[in-house]
Amino acid sequence: MTQTHMAREVAEIPQSVARFLDRSRDSVAASAAALRDTDPGVIITVARGSSDHAAAYMKYAIELQTGVPVASVGPSIASIYKRPLKLSRAACIGISQSGRSPDIVDMIRSARDGGALSIAVTNNADSPMAETAAHCLALNAGEEKSVAATKTFVNSVVAGLALLAEWTQDKDLCAAVAGLPDAFAEAAGKDWSPLSDRLASANSAYVLGRGPGNAIAGEAALKLKETSGTHAEAYSSAEVLHGPSAIVQANFPVLALGVEDAALPHVVATVEKLAEQGADVFLTGADAKGTTRLPTVGGLHPMVAPLVNIANFYACVEGLARRRGFDPDTPPHLRKVTETV
Repeated sequence: MTQTHMAREVAEIPQSVARFLDRSRDSVAASAAALRDTDPGVIITVARGSSDHAAAYMKYAIELQTGVPVASVGPSIASIYKRPLKLSRAACIGISQSGRSPDIVDMIRSARDGGALSIAVTNNADSPMAETAAHCLALNAGEEKSVAATKTFVNSVVAGLALLAEWTQDKDLCAAVAGLPDAFAEAAGKDWSPLSDRLASANSAYVLGRGPGNAIAGEAALKLKETSGTHAEAYSSAEVLHGPSAIVQANFPVLALGVEDAALPHVVATVEKLAEQGADVFLTGADAKGTTRLPTVGGLHPMVAPLVNIANFYACVEGLARRRGFDPDTPPHLRKVTETV
């Protein structure tokens, strides 16, 4: 069988991350120094699709590490509604694989004009977004041929974590980020086939997380939709009990992304309730009554552990897509670069 572009690109993640860390060291340092000089009271993010999940990951990481609030701003505020925002002593981080979507570029420009420090995170260092922002973190992921973003998503999150580590001068987080290529290489050997076996015949699923893991849940649910034709919804493991759990009945598949952090006992408590309702629950990071534990890389810093889980999931969902009769490289009705206004 011919290997898909998606499979090759997932396999390239360790090298892609190492390349970013090596080649973008100076731009990360310059952007971090600008953040220290600005000392922002608030940060806004601008992104869509997988990039918005990277922004959500960044939100949790920045808030947990610095106490600075982070909010996602809809690009249409600038592109459609033409409403300037008051952003003095603020920072704006835009994330886009292509850097070419007009609405993202308009919002970066508007934020810059409103007084914000602007930072672009993109795989295209010559893109309009990169040229508009004061600083650019080039992802250096290499060409990504599959429509489903994988290595560019991972590098986007790594860029945010590297920026955060350098901004805060957090030695533990710096070391954890530096160790990510090895962690991703180790993750490649983890077998998530029990999850694939269950999802092969599923029409719907929930993906749960907490903190940065909630952002990874959103990315996982998106990939199930676009590559495998599965109606998947992502929820915080706290939010799922506020209504959505009502439809969880016998054999309803649930993937819960737990890591070794302060939220893990709460994730475990939630999935045990869902298992009692009859759900087929697959859990990372812990054992829980009535669930199937999926293998993951242990001993990681809690700020990077959720990200490493996505490599396991990407490999799983690529095989799942083929098993369900889909080509993960060319999802129906989608294209690689989506330009919105």
